[in-house]
Order: sequence, then structure tokens, then C-alpha cells
Amino acid sequence: MTETKKAKRTGRAAPARATGVARRIEISNVNVPGRKTRIKAEKYQAMRRALMAVLPRNSPGLTQAEMFKAVRSGLPEDLFPRGATANWWAKTVQLDLEAKKILTRENSKPLRWYHP
Repeated sequence: MTETKKAKRTGRAAPARATGVARRIEISNVNVPGRKTRIKAEKYQAMRRALMAVLPRNSPGLTQAEMFKAVRSGLPEDLFPRGATANWWAKTVQLDLEAKKILTRENSKPLRWYHP
């Protein structure tokens, strides 16, 4: 990995946005145990904050459609312009949080999620 000019000058790495390289994190998927995927950390964190803010703490939770609709208002416009790709990110973060046992999936029709 090459060092940036700022890192050489100050001894600290520049933030990912300043270097033009997106920081990535590793996530899991409850449906595919053991598989890890690397995605953009900034979008993941923004979606996680929005998702945790809208999901109820008790049963009954939100359906997938309700969850997708509710998170849109809490997303930063610079990362998700006009809600672009918001549904994909919401589902990806939901599956990761479920794999980490932060979210609970109700055994109902339609499926519902909440965070205890």
C-alpha cells in the first residue's frame, strides 16, 4: 500500500474521502453463513444509523416494504441522491445486523424485523 503525501508529512493517514479511496468494511449475511463481503463503510454506517432509528424495539416489527420506505428520510443526500440504491443497502445492512444478532426476524407472514 502506498503512503499519501499527507501521511508522509504528518505521520497520519488522510481520511478516505480525501485520498479518493473508499474505506471498506467486512459484512456477513444471515442467509449464507461464513461468507464475508467487503462494502463501502460510509454508506453502510449511514444506512445502519437510519435503519436503527426506524426499527421498533418490540414486536411487531416493520415489514420489508415499511422498512424501505421509512429509512429514506434519514439518509444523507450526498451518499444516496434521491434514494438511489437505498433498498439494496437497507437489505444488505439488515442481513448483516441479523447475522450479528442485533436485529430479530419475526416468524410471521409477511416477515417483520425489530431490534430488542
